[in-house]
Amino acid sequence: MSKQSNSLADAITTRFGALVDSCTVTFSEVTIEVSPTNLIEVCTALRDEPEFCFEQLVDLCGVDYLQYGMAEWEDDTSGASGFSRGLEPVTAGRLNFGDACPAPQSDRARFAVVSHLISYKNNQRIRIRCYAEDESVPVVPSLTELWSSADWNEREAFDLFGILFDGHQDLRRLLTDYGFVGHPFRKDFPLVGNVEMRYDPELQRVIYEPVTIEPRVLVPRVIRDIAAVNDAPLEDE
Repeated sequence: MSKQSNSLADAITTRFGALVDSCTVTFSEVTIEVSPTNLIEVCTALRDEPEFCFEQLVDLCGVDYLQYGMAEWEDDTSGASGFSRGLEPVTAGRLNFGDACPAPQSDRARFAVVSHLISYKNNQRIRIRCYAEDESVPVVPSLTELWSSADWNEREAFDLFGILFDGHQDLRRLLTDYGFVGHPFRKDFPLVGNVEMRYDPELQRVIYEPVTIEPRVLVPRVIRDIAAVNDAPLEDE
């Protein structure tokens, strides 16, 4: 498979040249990065040209790279009381609605759309990553005219990430409720949400209220009192 993947990567580099921003092979999987301007042209060729013949789009999703590379759980040091990872709030898990989300300085665009194509004829797969150029209003071209299976996937990415798909004929929310505020898979969206709903017996309907619970991130603790362990008497067998 690795040889086939390298051959595909070479063919893509030769065929598209500057139309593709990058082409890499990792774990025998080919990934290309394409700008929104060139996405439709590249995808049309990948579908129609016999050398590629990617006749089906099997998956499409959004990605938010706002906190890419940040982690609360990485710690290489430990002491008598165990690891201290997860104690300091670094990532968005502890945000309340309206809080600013910490983010590292990076040249990477925040939002991207990742598509997975398969060629049954040539028995090969490819991943396409397309970054939205504007973080405030992320827009990428819709692939629904090339692969109809992209329809609900793009609606899901719009609903959960707020990514707009230029050319989509019915870009409505797919999973969240009517009147939902925000996009819940964005890194700056609080885990507890911003509203909660309950049934009001007096009004005899479901009502929405500001969320009343606090963000709760479970932090495992490992307590190691080395001195106490060394001084403890051995139990009789």
